[in-house]
Amino acid sequence: MDSPKSYAFPPAGMPPREDNPQGAAVFTTAYAFIPAGTMRDIVSSLLPGWEQARAWIIAKPLSGFAESFAQYAVELAQGGGSDAPEPDPQAQAALLITEGSARLTVGGTVHDLRAGHVVYLPPSSGWTVWNSGETPCRFHWIRKRWEAAPGVSVPPVIVTHDDEVPVNWMPGCEELWGTQRFFDPADIRHDFHANIVTFGKGGRIPFAETHVMEHGLYVLEGRAKYLLNQDWVDVGPGDFMWLRAFCPQACIVEESERFRYLLYKDVNRHVSLAPVGAAR
Repeated sequence: MDSPKSYAFPPAGMPPREDNPQGAAVFTTAYAFIPAGTMRDIVSSLLPGWEQARAWIIAKPLSGFAESFAQYAVELAQGGGSDAPEPDPQAQAALLITEGSARLTVGGTVHDLRAGHVVYLPPSSGWTVWNSGETPCRFHWIRKRWEAAPGVSVPPVIVTHDDEVPVNWMPGCEELWGTQRFFDPADIRHDFHANIVTFGKGGRIPFAETHVMEHGLYVLEGRAKYLLNQDWVDVGPGDFMWLRAFCPQACIVEESERFRYLLYKDVNRHVSLAPVGAAR
């Protein structure tokens, strides 16, 4: 698995007119599967406060489904960006740069970013981001409102790179299933994690994970069979899997030398006992 890493992004454009319009997209009560081929020009959005930018809004909080996060894929044309990217002062963010270069400013510090950079931005951090190159800059953006807790402070800014964070291999898996943890899993200040999960050829999740965490899984490279509830789905670069709490999941990699995805999950907070729909 020493080949250069790649980072998938929505293909945009339009598919050939002869393509089967049925496609493979699925939306169920337990999960949604949104293939890369659905993320075309006509479903992108312009965002207030952004210049020369467009976004694919892939996930948003839905009552009775996954309620904790939103996930975007953002493309900045040359000179594009924003001095006020986040409209919600309670929102925190994780960014993964997939292509091009960006200049991020946060807390008075400038960071020059390239493909593979991962960033954590706490709420009310006043960050700005601009394309600093001559080609489009593309990145994934996860948004979640930070959940305060007694005695717990807001986490600091994190700027790191995929190449700088080792894979933590699962025990007994012969280095065929592991996770890069860009946030310290023991740091309770974080109420969500944005990790990259890696499998080698022959790797698998050997049981159907079933848990309270919600998930967004964006496939960055490779192909696999993924269990979503009771369905085995063929997934590949640019596909998105959106799982509500307790949706069973597993993975088997049979052909690709490396299979990787960006994983969101909510962690480290008590479950609200307020009635459904009430303010937390």
